[in-house]
Amino acid sequence: MRGPSEIFDRRAVRRHRDRAAGRLGSHDFLLREVADRLADCLPDIKRDFPLALDLGCHGGQLASVLAGRGGIKEMVQCDLSGNMVAGVSGPRLVADEEALPFADGQFDLVASVLSLHWVNDLPGTFSQIRRALKPNGLFLCAVLGAGSLDELRQALLAAEIEVRGGASPRVSPFMDARDAGSLLQRADFALPVVDTDRIVLSYADPFAMMTELRGMGESNAVAERSRNFTARAVIEAAARHYHHEHGDEEGRIPATFQIITLSGWAPHKSQQMPLPRGSGERPLSDAL
Repeated sequence: MRGPSEIFDRRAVRRHRDRAAGRLGSHDFLLREVADRLADCLPDIKRDFPLALDLGCHGGQLASVLAGRGGIKEMVQCDLSGNMVAGVSGPRLVADEEALPFADGQFDLVASVLSLHWVNDLPGTFSQIRRALKPNGLFLCAVLGAGSLDELRQALLAAEIEVRGGASPRVSPFMDARDAGSLLQRADFALPVVDTDRIVLSYADPFAMMTELRGMGESNAVAERSRNFTARAVIEAAARHYHHEHGDEEGRIPATFQIITLSGWAPHKSQQMPLPRGSGERPLSDAL
């Protein structure tokens, strides 16, 4: 029995990752690309992070690009999927992002790549992450944003309306970038920063793109999804709509991924703080 606030079926998320683990290396381009971009944030930060946590590690893509960066001496990797964890080396454990098993103040860095968009209670998970960080510890995260897979969403919606006269949720409701900073502040992170980027991948056809998503463990896990097999007529109509609306002259189709990158710090007295109200020495009228 799922709860009233359950947007995602976490058991389905685990099954999808378990199923994808054995062949993930053939479908992990997006994971590696986003991991590279997230790792590029560390050289600009003038401090070391001896003990780090890779939260939702997949096949170890982030750990491989963080090796030798940021003064990381030890990286703990965890994932909801036991099959994913079995494929990585070093300190590792199976853990649910919604119920972290770590004591307070353990890590200098917590990083996550394309995992937390499947979490139901994101504010709660952010709060657990902040508590797991040492004072002045850093949280770095990349998730799929609301602009992701819009082409697929539109094609499936048009196809189901055409064939069935109605539609069911088939693409995850992703985070809106405008809400991300508020979520960090709500979890008591200091100095929150939110950035967005777009990655557009090209595929021969929608079937190749959906095979890639399945190979990453990113199949539909929305709790209200239809449990029945998708009719062939719906799939064929979706492919036709996708090509008609988004295909290029060579017959290839794009898939857009909006990447939201978040960073925040566990509070510490050494951090920059706003001046107390009323302590300004110059009136605002001088600047205006």
